[in-house]
Amino acid sequence: MKYITWNVNGLRACIEKGFTDFAKGSNADAIGLQEIKLSEGQLKDFELEGYHMYWNYAEKKGYSGTALFTRTKPIQVTFGLGIEEHDHEGRVICAEYEDHYFVVCYTPNSKQDLSRLSYRMTWEDAMRDYLLGLDAKKPVIYCGDLNVAHEEIDLKNPSTNHHNAGFTDEERSKMTELLSAGFSDSFRYLYPDARDIYSWWSYRFNARKNNAGWRIDYFITSRRIEGSVKDVRILTDVYGSDHCPVELDFTL
Repeated sequence: MKYITWNVNGLRACIEKGFTDFAKGSNADAIGLQEIKLSEGQLKDFELEGYHMYWNYAEKKGYSGTALFTRTKPIQVTFGLGIEEHDHEGRVICAEYEDHYFVVCYTPNSKQDLSRLSYRMTWEDAMRDYLLGLDAKKPVIYCGDLNVAHEEIDLKNPSTNHHNAGFTDEERSKMTELLSAGFSDSFRYLYPDARDIYSWWSYRFNARKNNAGWRIDYFITSRRIEGSVKDVRILTDVYGSDHCPVELDFTL
């Protein structure tokens, strides 16, 4: 099985930059997208043959949002966490299959001035509880732009970013809590010492050209199925967004 996650930073713009060809060529069983920046009806002519398509739009136009394209029709698909506070920005889609859940997530950014850090902490606790609830029933594959570089190895310049959004002690500790609760960062499970492999680069300062990036896009699995992960590939040669896709190959 092959799953792909990608923050497309605006799906309409990404389509113009080759998204459809990438998706068709990927031969993925499911594709989870973040930051689609769409409202319902804005992609009337978009089709991806062979896939069932599910959308979770933010109420705010041109903001956030997630999508799931899947070859296998899920048993059911749910949207959001079921918590009023968290379900206005289109950030979560969960597909239930026979032997696992697949969760697509776009984690809230704490903002440059950290004005949303407090909300982010509330979100992280709610998300962890949600995943644990699923994990009690079936194994979970959780993917998306989780807006945190967990360890210093996960970004180019840790010392100068220590108190910046995405690398605060608070955000990193929430990822530690999640992993400690019974989940596995699949890339680090396979490649614990891999360096200089990132999934997001600022558009400023030639960051991508200089590979001054962050690894903030993840596949997290229930720890009991981490041995089912065959490979995780961060597709740094795929353009179309300030993020690149991440691919998970696994056998359950």
